[in-house]
Amino acid sequence: MQNPAIILPTGFQYCQATERLNGQQGETRRTGIIRHMDYRLRKTGHSVRGGRHWSSWLWRVAIAVVTGGLLFGIFTNKPWALERAAWQWEQIRGMARDAVFRRMDTVPVAAGDAIPEIPHARSLPVTASYASSVVGTLSTPNPTQESVVQATPNPLTSTANYAGVAPPKSHQLAGFRHVYQTPNNCGPATLGVALSYYDWHGNQKDIAGVLKPQLRDKNVRGDEMVYYVRNHAGWLNALFRVGGDIDLLERFISNGYPVIMETGYEAETGWVGHYLLATGYDRATQMLTVQDVTAGPNQEMLYDQVDTLWRQFNRMYILVFPASEWNKIELLLAEHATPDANRLQALHQTLADTENRPEDAFAWFAHGSNLTYFSRYHEASRAYDRAIQIGLPWRMLFYQFGPYIAYFNVGRYQDVVELATTTLQARPDLEESYVWRGWARHMLGDSKAAVADFKSALRVNPNFLDANTGLQALGEQ
Repeated sequence: MQNPAIILPTGFQYCQATERLNGQQGETRRTGIIRHMDYRLRKTGHSVRGGRHWSSWLWRVAIAVVTGGLLFGIFTNKPWALERAAWQWEQIRGMARDAVFRRMDTVPVAAGDAIPEIPHARSLPVTASYASSVVGTLSTPNPTQESVVQATPNPLTSTANYAGVAPPKSHQLAGFRHVYQTPNNCGPATLGVALSYYDWHGNQKDIAGVLKPQLRDKNVRGDEMVYYVRNHAGWLNALFRVGGDIDLLERFISNGYPVIMETGYEAETGWVGHYLLATGYDRATQMLTVQDVTAGPNQEMLYDQVDTLWRQFNRMYILVFPASEWNKIELLLAEHATPDANRLQALHQTLADTENRPEDAFAWFAHGSNLTYFSRYHEASRAYDRAIQIGLPWRMLFYQFGPYIAYFNVGRYQDVVELATTTLQARPDLEESYVWRGWARHMLGDSKAAVADFKSALRVNPNFLDANTGLQALGEQ
């Protein structure tokens, strides 16, 4: 079946909308990638999962628990009871899916065989609206441009007259209104705590209502949190960068700015992604103070522990600050001030990580993400392949989507389909996986299935612009 000529999404819809408001601020197959990771399972001692017989009693328990919770909520008019029942349903449904679908504790290994590209269907690199922190611009320098990126001055920084405070040995920020997260809500809850520092009076429900209207939506991306601040907290601005370090945390905290970090996190159910808000530090004890919407306020973490968990997400961080203090933030960011320069620094950082820790799957994954930013998709695909071969947590693609982008752009469409399918069988509430599977299915000639995927993405998150873009491109809207 021949694919119609289309224009795939290359823009940054979330970010373009932000720029207009902020001006200069700018099924399971056992072929292909579905291969058991025998080496990884032997190495870690993880058992191969099986046992479909578990699903029968799990569904019985699910029906009983959820029915009881719903009846209680209805007859007592308690919204929290209804929410709790919904959360219990999600938990039990997840257990059932683990029993039925999941066969390993790691992401499956990719085949790595590129499918010949259909030339007329795509001529430009394809990314997603959330793939850049740049507002309204597309920046994809190649390796020969790196020195140019590094040497380009930042005009805002060059005109700033703010002299930042040199970080003292310790510093603690105060004035945060702590909350504990509701189900699947660590991003909105953490953002709410950060906003409370600036006397914002909303709550995590307000933020989730915009960014993840459905309780079952598993993740809020950093760019979505930036979008919320720029469009729903008028006197504040925000940005996100990658490649952070302890020095950067100390610099911003000592100058009065808390820092949101996206990190790995060991929960009762295993490895998950999480957000932490850094609000203090003590260099003598090597301790960072964080506000944790799961564990509680004023938690202390060793610097080394912070970096171990932080680098699992390419050391991504979000800064929220008064809009009038943009130049101060630019100055404090220093060599990370512009997104391109920031990514170049992060690329050097993750290259060093892969050299120093060649068996660290997270280092290879982060390196692949930085290569993807610069459209170096073949190199990025090899980095992702290495990360997956070493072994990544099975939830990894709940939160980070670089392999989809890199594999798609080198013509590995079936790998995208199978990787996304495995992820969605684990948890069918991930809009980004639906969208990337949809585009890959379209490139393989199955536009009907692509449309179904885009619509599934919108059922998870009705506000996901990339899914609407897909439907529009295929003439469905």
